[in-house]
Amino acid sequence: MLSYLENHGIGHTIVSQAKKRYSTDANILGLSNEAEDLESMQTPMTIVNPVMGNWPKDAPDKQEEIEMRFEQGRCVKINGKAVTAFEALTQANQIAGRNGIGLSQALENRILGTKSRGVYEAPGMVLLAEALKTVYQAVLDRRSTNLFKFLSTHVSDQVYDGRYFDPSTRCAINAVWELAEPAKGTVKLGLYKGHMNFLSLTDCPHSFYFEEDSSMEASSGLNPASSQGFLEVSSVEAKSMAKAGLIDYGSVWSKRRKLQ
Repeated sequence: MLSYLENHGIGHTIVSQAKKRYSTDANILGLSNEAEDLESMQTPMTIVNPVMGNWPKDAPDKQEEIEMRFEQGRCVKINGKAVTAFEALTQANQIAGRNGIGLSQALENRILGTKSRGVYEAPGMVLLAEALKTVYQAVLDRRSTNLFKFLSTHVSDQVYDGRYFDPSTRCAINAVWELAEPAKGTVKLGLYKGHMNFLSLTDCPHSFYFEEDSSMEASSGLNPASSQGFLEVSSVEAKSMAKAGLIDYGSVWSKRRKLQ
């Protein structure tokens, strides 16, 4: 491959001219470093030279703020300027990468049942996901959140297995779009040496987080006296299970074998 690139005058930064201790595959979404020295679990992930950014220790010593606008779950503005999906990912890669965001290592489960170790870079995807997560937390109820997580996991598993065009994948994606409909909001994050700090969520019309209803100090939407009735109703099933001998009040840990 190196000879081909050199003979055809193709410039590159992913692969060095010297023999590397690992191999790299990349696209705009991110890159994976695998094989050779990385196959040993005694090899630290830091032997990898980041391509899309920096290690957190090498990132700037000053926090960088970024503002992202989402419409229907898609990033449409970064720092107040309209962006296409491609531009959003490109800019997110640059901003997150220089701040040490998106570097990780994992043992992934292959289709054949073996495991593969890799060191991954996906700065833009990690940044966009963190910001979008804040919007979803504001607009999705608990059951919709659980469904969204299930659907997302199914889609990612299908894509990994090469089954993007399967019926179940298409159904799951359509359902995700339905849940993404109210995901509108502007998120501001502070990036500092591999960390992403939440700063604000604004202009989120479908958020049903209301301070007056959720406050632990005083609430205009909840009557504390109603708690007694709620507890009585919610404990009916537990009481029935206890009568049936299905509730064990003893310690779970006391029944386990003691560690040798």
